[in-house]
Amino acid sequence: MSDAVKSQEERNEENALDEADKKTMSRRIFLRSVMWASTLLTLLTTALSGFMLFWPRKIEGFGSLVRAGKLDDFPVGSVTRVRSGKFYIARLSEHELIALYWKCPHLGCTVPWEPTQNQFVCPCHGSRYNITGQNVAGPAPRPMDYMTVYVDEEGTVIVDTGDIRERDAHRSEHVTRV
Repeated sequence: MSDAVKSQEERNEENALDEADKKTMSRRIFLRSVMWASTLLTLLTTALSGFMLFWPRKIEGFGSLVRAGKLDDFPVGSVTRVRSGKFYIARLSEHELIALYWKCPHLGCTVPWEPTQNQFVCPCHGSRYNITGQNVAGPAPRPMDYMTVYVDEEGTVIVDTGDIRERDAHRSEHVTRV
């Protein structure tokens, strides 16, 4: 009888050890769990990144509509640089203005306005443009590019920097009338 009792006790101890083993995680199970968690995290991150490619972003500055300011901010005969849109607003008369892209059509240099000379002068190769962007000297093959300008009911000047237009000569239809 003592043998039967011992074997029953041994079985109880073995069962207790098996249950303890089941409660503790072996190294193999732990590493397998970490691997699957890492794989799942990588797949979720990749799926989210792929989804974000199709989500439209709010575009600001160059390439979108840029509010340049009120019409009264641009006195007649002035040229104002708008950094956020990479253009100049030239107020030609009381009722005319033009937005000129500040890139030189010759080799792409940024062309600054020189108020002492009343011209745009390219620092790279010396091309010169008048206030309308028409090339008057230098190697530039054509006038400066211009952008579409809108003036809303409140007198705010809005420039579409996504609509840059090339031209072979300055014409009156390139100017926005207000």
